[in-house]
Amino acid sequence: MSATADSPLPLVVGRHPLATGARSGLLLLLSCLVFGCSPPPGDDASRPNIILVITDDQGWAQLGSHGDDVLRTPHLDRLATESVELTRFYVSPVCAPTRASLMTGRYNYRTGVVDTYVGRAMMHSDEVTLAETLSEAGYRTGIFGKWHLGDNYPLRAMDQGFQESVVHKGGGIGQPSDPPETSYFDPILQHNGEAKPYPGYCTDIFFREALEYIEKNRESPFFVYIPTNAPHSPYDVPESYRQSYLEAGLEDKDARIYGMITNIDDNMGRLLDGLKRMELEENTIVIFMTDNGATTQRYTAGLRGLKTTVYDGGIRVPFLLRWPARLQPDTDDRIAAHIDLMPTLLEAAGVAAPDGVAFDGVSLLSRLDGSGEAAGNRTLFIQSHRGNEPQPFRHFAAIEQRYKLVQPVAFATRGLPPGETFEDYPLELYDLEADPGENQDISDGHPQVVARLRSAYSDWLRNVSSTRGYAPPRIAVGTVQEDPVILTRQDWRMVGPDGWADTDLGFWEIRAHRAGAYRIRFLFGPAPAGGEAELRVQQVLRKQNFDPGTSGVTFDQVLLDEGDARLEAVLQMGDKPVGVRYVEVSRIQPGSGPSEGH
Repeated sequence: MSATADSPLPLVVGRHPLATGARSGLLLLLSCLVFGCSPPPGDDASRPNIILVITDDQGWAQLGSHGDDVLRTPHLDRLATESVELTRFYVSPVCAPTRASLMTGRYNYRTGVVDTYVGRAMMHSDEVTLAETLSEAGYRTGIFGKWHLGDNYPLRAMDQGFQESVVHKGGGIGQPSDPPETSYFDPILQHNGEAKPYPGYCTDIFFREALEYIEKNRESPFFVYIPTNAPHSPYDVPESYRQSYLEAGLEDKDARIYGMITNIDDNMGRLLDGLKRMELEENTIVIFMTDNGATTQRYTAGLRGLKTTVYDGGIRVPFLLRWPARLQPDTDDRIAAHIDLMPTLLEAAGVAAPDGVAFDGVSLLSRLDGSGEAAGNRTLFIQSHRGNEPQPFRHFAAIEQRYKLVQPVAFATRGLPPGETFEDYPLELYDLEADPGENQDISDGHPQVVARLRSAYSDWLRNVSSTRGYAPPRIAVGTVQEDPVILTRQDWRMVGPDGWADTDLGFWEIRAHRAGAYRIRFLFGPAPAGGEAELRVQQVLRKQNFDPGTSGVTFDQVLLDEGDARLEAVLQMGDKPVGVRYVEVSRIQPGSGPSEGH
């Protein structure tokens, strides 16, 4: 696949002290010179394996090694002592935008991902992912956990470079995109596009499946991505983990969150032990990080803010990277971000960047191993809020090594008073070297710094917005790759205020890849009352009555032209319209008859 080529903002390169105690990267550098930064043919043994573990809603402070005296994470604490730890690593304050940047090396606004739900967490399929690039270079690639960048072809992980895929749908197990009967225990997951029940607790399953994949592919270089949905709400966890923290005096929510993190830690121990048993640990890059800030303030390590905020408590996360063959343990307090991961890992693997792709991030490898100069004088930009597209100056941060400019208002607020814009809101400036807790706004005393970062932010937003605009990817129907297609509330666009409850109404932007007759089924129920189902798509308007207790309605022989369409599915029960939870769209092959209604 190809990606839109656009020019990232210019990066001023300066000098930084080199990381101390790191091993020479001479062999890999010579290999790059000779083979154009692609691995020599057949030289798989020299290429590192890559394992990326990212947890969901685990903040910077939620590691034992970061000072929490109650939380038990012995395996992660040990990993920290064996890793290069980037202590100022930044991500988006919510999950899907972070994941888009990790997979592409680009700011999420370039990729189509602007939010986490209602059609705003789908990444355009022409973005070239880390998995695609490594797969084309001979890596075996697998994902086990949370993708959250599209549930339908061609947006699924299996369509975007992952040869093995065991994932849940949408943004979390049990959310409206998942099958209604699934949960954190014995979940129904998608194995290479097919729904399949898995026994056990979700995090245990993801690590178990990842270890089995590693075992099967140990003779080849592999990239294994383990994005857990824990410790995200609803905070379901095996009782033994919860109980131990209740006995330590924590409130129930925190006991559940801490229990989920300790369960992750136990699985990290199994993963690290498995690498050692398979004699793979020396040349395997293991990265542990999280996707955004925490959802509890029981312990914050002095950082301000939680998930969804652009204070450091919402966007600064743990980042550990272990690679014994090349890196010695160290800490590095220079700023870095999610956009840097793909360029860093491609350089580590000796794989050239994909043609036509302009990264926003930079490789951190020379800074990690001391083999060359590191990028300096950077400004990182983070913006995130509800809505179909970003609004200038709404809920953003511009981050330098020392200074950080913040407009922290309105992640979720809808609308403004007439005549008012977010440019009218005051900006805050913090000296993060002197005040990492962001307690003292110094904007009044540094107007030139404020003006410089304000201008840089404006330039950045114009740049990323010019890539493709913010029209969402369309969900493909009528393809051979996925038929039938299940449309869910995860990806509908909104008629009114944001939401995915029964009282909310939405529609789906689709693209029919082949003209012809389609079967469209509304799946819901059992309906508490009778009513009328209404379907609108292209020039078609169809209605059908249903009785109390009905679980679905089928519209057969719906004739669609090839091309774009808006599909609306509404249930009228009494005087109250209700949104349909699932819509199944399948192409009727010539000669096949109508199906039975429900």
